[in-house]
Parts: sequence; structure tokens; C-alpha cells
Amino acid sequence: MAKQIYPCLWFDGNAKEAASFYCNAFQHSEIISENPVVVMFKLGGEKFMGLNGGPMFKLNPSVSFMVTSETEKETEDLYAKLSDEGMVMMPLDKYDWSPKYAFIADKFGVSWQLYTGKRENVGQIFSPTIMFTGKYCGKSEEAVHFYTKLFPNSSINGILHYAPGEGDREDLVKHSQFKLNNYVMMAMDSSMDHKFSINEATSFVVNCDTQDEIDYYWNNLTADGGQEQQCGWLKDKYGVSWQIVPSVLGELMNDPDRAGRVTQAFMKMKKFDIEALLKA
Repeated sequence: MAKQIYPCLWFDGNAKEAASFYCNAFQHSEIISENPVVVMFKLGGEKFMGLNGGPMFKLNPSVSFMVTSETEKETEDLYAKLSDEGMVMMPLDKYDWSPKYAFIADKFGVSWQLYTGKRENVGQIFSPTIMFTGKYCGKSEEAVHFYTKLFPNSSINGILHYAPGEGDREDLVKHSQFKLNNYVMMAMDSSMDHKFSINEATSFVVNCDTQDEIDYYWNNLTADGGQEQQCGWLKDKYGVSWQIVPSVLGELMNDPDRAGRVTQAFMKMKKFDIEALLKA
């Protein structure tokens, strides 16, 4: 189940510009496909989607990307590129957890945690990190257990709580690392009065081969207070957005004879119906 999970970033009409910017910042990166709505790209071989969604949702630090670099020089180079015209939230410096680290938001609004360490301890270059704030503060540990039970090939690498005097409540998660279908993600809580919270600007795409898979993820992720949205989108009970998408959709959308009819079909859907898409 769930062939692949990857992040989708919501942009206001400049997804191609942003993707090009990231491909220039990170080695071994490329744009792999594009249309007026979606730009697919790989950074360091890892898949991302850029969506021209309009002004409705704004990217914020509730989801950041931990970038694990092997050397301080690599971290410094990324900092110079990504912080240009952006915002520095934690300056490039030595910290207890890393000899060279920074927390920044780039000029497009994507947040990055630039970390120097051993990539083998993480397993991938980019690890989405969800910060549970506001009404979701204190939910990260519960969410991690929920997700790792839901997805196959999942595990919890570790959950670390705040120690006394570390700046937040001891019942809250300072850092956690886990895998969903072998995709490494991270999560934490923060009780600070942030001016942001989790929203649809960052979502996670789950590619599914069968209708049974779509039904499984859709039903479980919308349960207990989750919200069904349009075109395969949903928001779970922890505020995290997901796109439950049939694997065949990309092939259908790349067929010029069918793309228009397929688009008309799925615009009427909440949960995707593979049979209806194939008949369109």
C-alpha cells in the first residue's frame, strides 16, 4: 500500500520560479515535468511537487524541511543561497545538536532547517518536520503513533521530550523522527504564541494503485474530526493536509486527448474514484 509519499508546496503562481531556485541551490536536482498547475521536481533525487494554487494559503514554519548535510561547508553554502531575500529565524551557528545549523525561510516562504550531521542517521537529505502549535500543541506524539500504525513499512526512530529548563513544557515533544512507508519525517510541539499554524500550504501526497488503497487512507485520515476536501485533498484530525491520489492520474493528465475530461471528472470529486477517471 502507498507506493510513495512526497511533499506538495503551495505557491501563488510562481511554482516554476521556486522549483528552479531550489534546483540551483541543491546538487543533483532537476525539474522532471510541468504544466500550468503543477511542477514536479527532484532535489538531491528526492521528489517534490510545486502547485500554483493561488493566494489562498501561505507557507509558514509549521512545516519545515530538515536538510542533513555532511559538512559544515555544504551547510554554509546552502545558507548563503536559501537565505538570500529570505528570513533568518535561527542564525547560522554552532548549537548543542549540530556544529553548524540554521533555521530560515526562503524568499518563497519555504522553511528550512539546515543541519550538519551524518546523513546515514537520517536516511535521506530532506525530512519534513511538522511543528504542532496552537490548538494542536501537545498532539505530535499521538499523531506520530497514529501515522506509523496507519502506513505500512513504518517505524518510530525516537521521541525526545523537553528536559527541565529547555524552554518548553516537559510533557511536550522537543523532537521526534519516524518513517511512513520508509519516508523519514519529523515532528515536534511548541507552546509558544506563534502567529502561524499548520495549513494546506504544505500537504503530503500519497500515491495509491487501487481504489481499496484510496478508500483505506481516505477513511482513516478523515476519521474522528478530519475534513474531506476537493480533488483528493483532506485534512486529518491533527490539522495535517494529505492528497490521496491514484497512481494512474499522472498518466491520464499527460494524455492530451483525455486530460480535459479527466480534469472535469475529478473537479466534481472529493475522494478520487479511479473507475470514473478511467471512463472519462
